[in-house]
Amino acid sequence: MSPTVFRERGYRFFFFSKEEERMHVHIVSGDGEAKFWLEPKIELAKNCHYSRKQLKEIESLIEGHYNVLFSAWQKYFSG
Repeated sequence: MSPTVFRERGYRFFFFSKEEERMHVHIVSGDGEAKFWLEPKIELAKNCHYSRKQLKEIESLIEGHYNVLFSAWQKYFSG
């Protein structure tokens, strides 16, 4: 199961169930996929086919939705 947290600008932001403990988010679109750490800071963990421009856009979206991602992570993984 991989719950979607939000979709914006053609990107899907989601978690994989029980993948690993460190807080992170996966992003996928028709152009590629990426993984960003959310703690201790927002940082690219993995990139597959996204350009630097796209990665900056994704990082900006993560920053703008950080509270939503943090809350969704806490809610989803607290049980």
